[in-house]
Amino acid sequence: MGKKLLVSIFLITLLAAGCQSTEEITREQPKTEQKEVAPLATMIDTSQVFSANLTGFALYDPDTDSMIHSQNGNRYFTPASNTKLFTFYTGLKLLPDSIKALEYEVRGDSLIFWGTGDPSFLHPDFGNKKVYDFLKKRDEDLYFSDSNFDDELLGPGWSWSDYQHYYQTEKVPFPIFGNIARFTIQEIELRKIAETDSGLAVSPKYFQSFVEENEHRDDFLHRGMTNNTFSYKSEADTNTYTIDKPFHYSPELFTDMLSDTLDKTVEYVEIERPKSPQKIYSIKSDTAYKRMLQPSDNFIAEQLLLVTASELGKPLNSRTVIEKMKEEYLDILPREPQWVDGSGLSRYNMFTPESMIRLLGAIDDEFVADKKLFHLLPAGGERGTISSWYAPRDDKEKPYVFAKTGTLSNNHSLSGYLLTKSGKKLYFSFMNNHYVGSSSNVKKEMEKVLWYIHKNF
Repeated sequence: MGKKLLVSIFLITLLAAGCQSTEEITREQPKTEQKEVAPLATMIDTSQVFSANLTGFALYDPDTDSMIHSQNGNRYFTPASNTKLFTFYTGLKLLPDSIKALEYEVRGDSLIFWGTGDPSFLHPDFGNKKVYDFLKKRDEDLYFSDSNFDDELLGPGWSWSDYQHYYQTEKVPFPIFGNIARFTIQEIELRKIAETDSGLAVSPKYFQSFVEENEHRDDFLHRGMTNNTFSYKSEADTNTYTIDKPFHYSPELFTDMLSDTLDKTVEYVEIERPKSPQKIYSIKSDTAYKRMLQPSDNFIAEQLLLVTASELGKPLNSRTVIEKMKEEYLDILPREPQWVDGSGLSRYNMFTPESMIRLLGAIDDEFVADKKLFHLLPAGGERGTISSWYAPRDDKEKPYVFAKTGTLSNNHSLSGYLLTKSGKKLYFSFMNNHYVGSSSNVKKEMEKVLWYIHKNF
């Protein structure tokens, strides 16, 4: 009887101690953990939208150096244009304040020049004429070489069928006019003053001779995959609108276009770039970053990696720059990124939400004040790709989300900075893959979560 009594007393004592430990642990948990984090997790866990696809989310407080919440945060996702944040960080680390426009060397009565990938030359949305005026005013004979270009025109993992859409321009050593032909379909009343009675005006005018009418096509404007013939099916339009089509690069096409634009001869030569060429710079780097980030311009993103290669004195190749960044600056990431292009067009790109958080922190560290960084990013309810989303509920409030979107079919991500009503600045990364249907449903659900964080944290 004595032994049984001792055993019973021991068990009762052990059970009481266990209960006491549980109570102590419960008491020691911070109140914010129960009040804020639990409802946040519940919002994501119980969402019918998020449960229908693969969702990753990470929320981080830089002031306390703590991950507030992570759900699938260490799993890989297709980031789409969230990739541009990697390109942005690349520019911040490796590019000077201005973009190098071209390199050149004078040999007797000849001026030989090489492209650097600068996207701004005669770009319809930049309006910079510095390089144009330089070439126009030179007395030497002009020769162009692309011997420093060592990349493919289309990136790895890009959809081949998107080659004729504006968002998938080719990567080239010397872009001109943004590597697009801009077609304006004119209202019937305006056709009388157009250069063609078909109702189709083209800029630059150089491409007018490349347009041919073809009534047998289903799509009304189509470019061949390996040429620059634009087949046009004339329609009786009652509205005026604009469509951009990429053109297919060749050095011969470039020199012909440039000759036509400068009204002076430019010839193509295969000459190696000298070790110490002279240089010309064009636009401010911040101007390029803003254009890349806010409308999510794939062309700018891809060309910036080539510009960076040129700045490093390397042949123009995206892979060279990506490898340098991974070796020297991205060891801060918790999981190695699978990063293959500058824009996010490739489905080979794979990042984790927690890696995006660390990248956002590294970008934040490059700026003295939030104002300058936030000026470059899309702002919820105000500008860029989130101008129609994540707006403050009160008209008197300023934007609370500054973030980069990323969208491919069945994939949508949003990563950036969130300002709370209590005055905190938090980093977040929301990544959604494999949903079916419109991305609007995913965005609405994300907006509920981000607004909750804005109000309660």
